[in-house]
Amino acid sequence: MRRLAGLLVVPLLLLSTAACGDDKASDSASKNGFPAITAGAKFGEKPTLAKGEGDPPKKLKTEVISEGDGATLKNGDAAEVNYLGQAWDSTKPFDNSFDRKQPFGLVLGGGMVIPGWEQGLVGQKVGSRVQLVIPPELGYGEQGQGQDIKPNATLVFVVDVVSGESVPKSPKGSTVAQDNIDLPKIGTNTDGKAPKVTIPKGDPPKKLVSNYIIESDGEAVKDTDTIVVNYEAYLWKGAKKFDSTYETGKVASFPLTNITVKGLKAGLVGKKVGSRILLVIPPDQGFGDQAQQTIPANSTLVWSVDILTKM
Repeated sequence: MRRLAGLLVVPLLLLSTAACGDDKASDSASKNGFPAITAGAKFGEKPTLAKGEGDPPKKLKTEVISEGDGATLKNGDAAEVNYLGQAWDSTKPFDNSFDRKQPFGLVLGGGMVIPGWEQGLVGQKVGSRVQLVIPPELGYGEQGQGQDIKPNATLVFVVDVVSGESVPKSPKGSTVAQDNIDLPKIGTNTDGKAPKVTIPKGDPPKKLVSNYIIESDGEAVKDTDTIVVNYEAYLWKGAKKFDSTYETGKVASFPLTNITVKGLKAGLVGKKVGSRILLVIPPDQGFGDQAQQTIPANSTLVWSVDILTKM
């Protein structure tokens, strides 16, 4: 089963390049084999990076510029970071979150970012500023990315770890009656395993359905949040599963400002963190008349979504 994350969310950093920076770093300088931070050295400040000197390192290098006193990040944690990225042999950043004034959310070990980030951030403390030098095999490799990251580029990042927390394994709250026989039925188990999804034989609804299956007392999701979810996703027709986080064993993170599937975003905004949601998404709020991988054109989609946390 092929994951559809790239179809659901506009790719961000480390999946593809976002808006490029215009900043020019100063001439080549280095410290302990790392390109020097020539301005904005403190946590929270937008840094300026010098160009790397000589040949880049062959292995991942990590340096703690300033150590925070928060929790230590581990695989499976949800984290928010600010960052600036630049190629080793460049004086121009290819991306940064400081200008957007919006931290980047990710789940460590979730496979949503390049391996150099996954490996370099595990073990770092919240509140730390870290510099990463990432060799090509832990970055974009031989293919590069866009016009700004060349094939076999070594990448340099300055990363501020803004927050980090463990992700719950399952929703927690009150079960809600599922009385409508014309809608799918979703299991209410809270053991961390995939809930059973039963789709009726009749015609699907024409409008978006967004119902609580398990309702928590958590905060309501805003359209600017990044949420961490587990989900099962089916076609209404034939009750065929087309995607599942449970089968990969890795949760997904959705920055809602970048969700491309209209019904997915509309159905989750306003729902409470910690809940399980049934979504039935009609074609005009899904992928419409465009087929996507194993999803035929004009398909009604059925989702069971556990909103585990938000960032």
